[in-house]
Amino acid sequence: MINPGEFRVTVTDVVAETASSKTFRLEHRGRVRLLPPFLAGQYVSLHFQGTTRPFAISSSPAQRAWYDITVRRVPGGRVSNHLLDYVEVDDVLTMTGPSGTFHHNPLFHGSDVVFLAGGSGVAPAMSMLREIADRRADRRFHLVYGCRSDTDVIFRGELDELAQRWPNIEVDYVITEPGPDWRGARGLLSAATVESLTGPLNGRMVYVCGPQALYPYALDQLTGAGHPRNRIRFEANGAPADVTAQARWPDGVDPSGRVTVSVGSHEFRTPRNRPLLDALEDEGIRPTASCRSGECGQCRIRVVGGQVYNADEARLRMSDEWFGYTHSCVSYPLTDTSLQL
Repeated sequence: MINPGEFRVTVTDVVAETASSKTFRLEHRGRVRLLPPFLAGQYVSLHFQGTTRPFAISSSPAQRAWYDITVRRVPGGRVSNHLLDYVEVDDVLTMTGPSGTFHHNPLFHGSDVVFLAGGSGVAPAMSMLREIADRRADRRFHLVYGCRSDTDVIFRGELDELAQRWPNIEVDYVITEPGPDWRGARGLLSAATVESLTGPLNGRMVYVCGPQALYPYALDQLTGAGHPRNRIRFEANGAPADVTAQARWPDGVDPSGRVTVSVGSHEFRTPRNRPLLDALEDEGIRPTASCRSGECGQCRIRVVGGQVYNADEARLRMSDEWFGYTHSCVSYPLTDTSLQL
């Protein structure tokens, strides 16, 4: 179980965190009960109905008897909504081992960090906070957690308790649509709001995890306030919501226009603005996939004919570009395209 490809786990507890989010506790019921080790901030991928989705682990890496994953409802979300609506205690799920680079590195990140979270983006922060408490880590951690409503705050009770018990942990909430009784910070996670809560950032490492809209906003705010780009870390969070909004999307190319994709003798039609991985899964062709955000590279496929657009999220290696490989989760066929899996 140190580096498993995929394995089965049993749901042993389901906790309703808010009206739109739940935490699922997952345990391994096999001969080896301990789950693979992980770093706080990493994720696992769950397999459902021919597709996969990554979910950050919210439990502490100080113990390996279970993983907790915390899921928030996404309008139209295929896997998140299935989990929230149908998965119960004693259900068996298939998942991958932990992965991801969004974790604390003491050598490069230092011992005084800030975490900007939005919505369910608090899950990896929760894992980091629980690790600090469990291991009594010598690390200062300031969580600034933005939500639409104060009733949307996940882990509110435990976060308040951690901040009260541990002097090196601070937690602040920023609410965009507060109720009449809210007395905390309001609005968006602007640089001014963040620094009013954390004090001057002074080069501290800042982690950012939340909905996609948070990323360009946080980057603009932080760098605009003079914070170095290399002191900001973003969690990979899926394919772009609108790939055509990226500056490199070619002019005059109709994103909804359909092209032909061929894999061996199998051919199908798909719109240009649908990621190749999603289009392949629709056809029953299932490349190995994990992060679905362009980072891990597990869904690499080779383009042997035609032209694809690699989104800004694609973390391609130089050799990928030389030999025609692409990360199918964030690549889009611009012309009729031939692929080799």
